[in-house]
Amino acid sequence: MATGAAHGWTFLSNHGHVLVALSRDPDARVREIAEVVGITERAAHAILRDLEDAGYVTKEKVGRRNAYGLHTDLRLRHPAEADTAVRDLLAIFK
Repeated sequence: MATGAAHGWTFLSNHGHVLVALSRDPDARVREIAEVVGITERAAHAILRDLEDAGYVTKEKVGRRNAYGLHTDLRLRHPAEADTAVRDLLAIFK
């Protein structure tokens, strides 16, 4: 049976995939996040900026690298899931 990606869509957006990648490795480099998600580094930077601007992610400089903190108590953005915390979504992928 073919995967969702083979049909051109997946259940999570790239923003969701980036959150999952960060939950698994908060010290990941942007290049590594991009590889895991299957997007360009430029797209990963843009998504990280979106997530930071919305308050879901904070970035802390640690030496020459960044470490990311997730604010998993925040709610999902779509009205249909607005009663669900980010931590509940990420728990599926642990």
